[in-house]
Formats: sequence, structure tokens, C-alpha cells
Amino acid sequence: MTGVSRRGFLVGATGVGIGAGAVALAGCSSTEESLKHSGGTASNTGHTAELVDAIVAFDGPHQAGIATSAQAHLNMVGFNLKSGVAKQDLANLLRLWTADARALCTAETPLGSLEPEMSVSPANLTVTCGLGRPIFERIGVAPPNWLRDIKAFEHDKLDPAWGQSDLVLQICSDDPVVASHCLRHMVRSGSDYAEVKWLQQGFSHAHGNYQPGETARNLFGQVDGTINPRTDEEFDAQVWIDEGPQWGQGGSAMVVRRVRMNLDTWEELDRASREHSVGRKLSNGAPLTGEEEHDVADFSATDKYGLPVIDKNSHMARATAPADHPEQKILRRPYNYELPPDPRTPDQLSNAGQIFVCYQKDPSLQFEPIQQRLDEADLLNEWLTHEGSAVYFCPPGTHAGSGEGDSWWAQSLLEQAGL
Repeated sequence: MTGVSRRGFLVGATGVGIGAGAVALAGCSSTEESLKHSGGTASNTGHTAELVDAIVAFDGPHQAGIATSAQAHLNMVGFNLKSGVAKQDLANLLRLWTADARALCTAETPLGSLEPEMSVSPANLTVTCGLGRPIFERIGVAPPNWLRDIKAFEHDKLDPAWGQSDLVLQICSDDPVVASHCLRHMVRSGSDYAEVKWLQQGFSHAHGNYQPGETARNLFGQVDGTINPRTDEEFDAQVWIDEGPQWGQGGSAMVVRRVRMNLDTWEELDRASREHSVGRKLSNGAPLTGEEEHDVADFSATDKYGLPVIDKNSHMARATAPADHPEQKILRRPYNYELPPDPRTPDQLSNAGQIFVCYQKDPSLQFEPIQQRLDEADLLNEWLTHEGSAVYFCPPGTHAGSGEGDSWWAQSLLEQAGL
């Protein structure tokens, strides 16, 4: 490749099918059910040594990293296109990123990489791509109606530094070194076209430390994601877009919210007060009226004093979809973050929170009504502050080589734009 830039080589190569990569034959997320949605199959779960070589299939009807069970480490990176980047340049970028992500996720070395040793152990690596509203404005295609800023809420204290970007890559792996290498590679790969706006890094439970299908916990100690969709039918009803232009069907809407959690004052509460605020038992996530996590909550139950067992303003009660709007459900895929205490804040012991990521068909009909109810009366509002917000269209999945559908991210959309 002497005398030829990597970008120039890859742009030319994609036209003749070079760099398509191989499709993974076996996937390995944390549960067989979640992998069924992202195109993989379950194997080698539950042991750290076996997770090193675990693969989540990159290609499929939907992008991996959405229905895939959450891995232990997250690099969520927002990009803005550089000045002068045209539609053809954007198509080149998405071709490059797709080819490189496909290789990294399937234990292959991306074309032109000088670090083959870093690609052999993906540890359930997934890379999920999202497009913000500015992309649609740049290419001249009408965006989905929901692809806009989330409505303002009273308790929001949004910092533009964590706000909307043109593009986003959600990079997840069970190995932090793998996630870091993938981040660096993708940033370098796209550097001629896009620059980093922000990077949000998070963590969840390490695989092997909890049972397949067990709900992860946030830094308040509560289980987070009990009512997530789990069956094909639930994903079809709540997550995958099935209406509108063909280029959007099979995709999903991603909402990213940065939420600061005041652990210092939360930890001043006794255990009963924490459970009262959440509406669930901290031991196993069961509703206060039940014994197991997935027991149906009885919001009409009262204690010996005639008071509701589950406070009507508890987090669970406010987040639960009302009977007359059962569509108000989302797929939660959150990650925790923890940073050093801010030296400018006296007596601060923690600087922590959550990178709240959720997926759905339409945030205006799903996320926003839920967040509106929470903003109005959630008991947890005393300890939560929303500091960042962004919304993205995640294109449908891809295939390698010839076949129906897109071979690179948002191919149909860019072709609709007149490439």
C-alpha cells in the first residue's frame, strides 16, 4: 500500500467487494434469547476464559448491539461530520466503518490495520451505528418525524457538550481492551470525514458474575431493565421499525441520555426508604407486593394502615405503561459511569451516574411519555439529574457480499439520497 492512502484504497476496494469480511458462524452474547434477535447463536457463556473468543454475529436483519445482552464495557462515541463532507463522502465513511466493524467483530483484521494481534479475541464485541437528524438534513432526505431533540423536561439540566451529534457508534465488549482498540480504530478510520464530539464510557456486570438472563443493577443497587422485551413478538411490537420507507424498516430509534446520580445523598437513606422510592425490593427486584422480580405489581394493595404498598410516585409506578397506552414500553440498555470527584465541589465523594440508552420504534410515543411521567413526580428525581440527550436512527442490519438488503450501514438511505 506504499503511496496509497488507506482511505483511497478502501473506497476503491469496496466497489469490487473487497473488505466485506466473513460472516460469523456462531455468536455468543450472554443469553440464547438475545442472540436470536441479533443473528447469533449461544455458546461458551458463563466463563471468562471462554468469553475471550466469543463472537456476536455482525450481519443479520437488525444491527447487533441492540437486542444483544449488554456486555460489560461501553464506549459510546458521538461524531460530527467535518466541513465540506458531501453525500458521497458520507457513503464512503459508512462503507469503511461497516467493513472495519464487521472485521473487528468477527475476529478478523481490518484492511490496512497494523495491529492484527488486537483483533483475534472480540469478546462479544458489537458496533452499532446511529444517524442523527443533521445527517438527513445534509443528504436532503426527510427524516422520521421522531428524529428530533427530545422535548424539554422541568428537571433537565442539559449540557450541550453531551448533546446531539451527527453520528454515533455504540461499541460494547466484555473486554475493555477490545472495546478501547475498536474505539481507536474506528476514530482513525473515519478521521478524514468525521471528528469526535463526545465520548461516554460505561460499565455493567462482567459476564460470569451473574446468571444468563439476570437483570443487571445500576449504582443505586436496583435492578434495571426488568420489563424489557424478551420475545420475538415483544421486540417486533416495541423495538423494530416496521412502517415508513423501506430504508428504515428493521431499524430502531436510539435515545442516549446522560443521567447524574447523587450517590452521596442516596446512601444516607435506610434500606426501606430506598425500596419505597423505587417500588421494588433491592434484594431481587421484586415489586414490593411480590416475591420474585417478574411478579406482576399490585398497585391497589394497601398495608395495615391503609396506605399503598407501592407508592404511586415510586419510580416503578411512574415508569409502568398505563393500561390505556400499552405501547409505552422501551428496551433499556443502560451502562453505569463513575469519574473522580470534582475538586471544585466541596465534600463530594462521588461523581457517578448512568449512560441511559434505550431503543424503540418511536421515542415520541414511547420514551417521551414515560419520561414525562417520571419528570412530573418520580420520587427518584431528588437524586437524578439529566445532563445530556441525543436521538439517532439506527439503520437495519447488513449482509456480507451479495444478497438482499444493505451490505453497509444505511446503504438504502444513501441511495435514496441520489448516490
